[in-house]
Amino acid sequence: MTSLDQVVATFASHLRSARHVVTLTGAGISAESGIPTFRDAQTGLWSHFNPEELASPAGFARDPALVWRWYAERRVKACAAQPNPAHYALAQLADLVPQLTLITQNIDGLHQRAGSRNVIELHGSLHRARCTVDGSIHSTWDYEEELPCCPNCGGLLRPDVVWFGEMLPRAALETAWAAALNCDVFMSIGTSGVVEPAASLPRIALSRHATVLILNLEQETAARPPLFTIYGKAGEMLPQLVAAAFHQ
Repeated sequence: MTSLDQVVATFASHLRSARHVVTLTGAGISAESGIPTFRDAQTGLWSHFNPEELASPAGFARDPALVWRWYAERRVKACAAQPNPAHYALAQLADLVPQLTLITQNIDGLHQRAGSRNVIELHGSLHRARCTVDGSIHSTWDYEEELPCCPNCGGLLRPDVVWFGEMLPRAALETAWAAALNCDVFMSIGTSGVVEPAASLPRIALSRHATVLILNLEQETAARPPLFTIYGKAGEMLPQLVAAAFHQ
């Protein structure tokens, strides 16, 4: 076991000299803003539903109005939530390193609200809809409609998120893959590391001799260079890491 202070100081030295930092964020970082994780999101009426029934093409085909109501509620919660110190630390980090690629599995938009730019959204966004007919993407639609329709062709809109059984957006995945191959520091933050293909990204970075940090509440704090692990909350540890690297 290595002390937390030692791990922070050693990893911070790698962060300070990095030319390209890649960060992958998951549900844990948004949970600190009060957004329940996907499987914890079933409360009230929704506790009677399996999330895989609500977040799947089959579920949407069966009852699109029900799926839209669920996503509308999730969107309201996301809009009410505020970015936390971890979101702001990553936005700040982008201005402190030569290059930063921010990849997220989250669909809540909190990174953008904290000031991060060019976020790679592997699982889409609650704040967009996609036409089921012509594939067009929309950032606004008639929120009062039970079943909103495409303003271009009149086709049924669906949330622009990745559902069970669907492929990740090819362009986003290819960009994330290339970043993992070419970075020298990779940080996996608040993600379980079991959902593929995102779970492969830190392994790809390690295979290319990058320094990798795994930060979540399922890790022990340890240093086995080039792999560092920290048990802790992102909102506490990320500001501390950025400060240790750049504000000594």
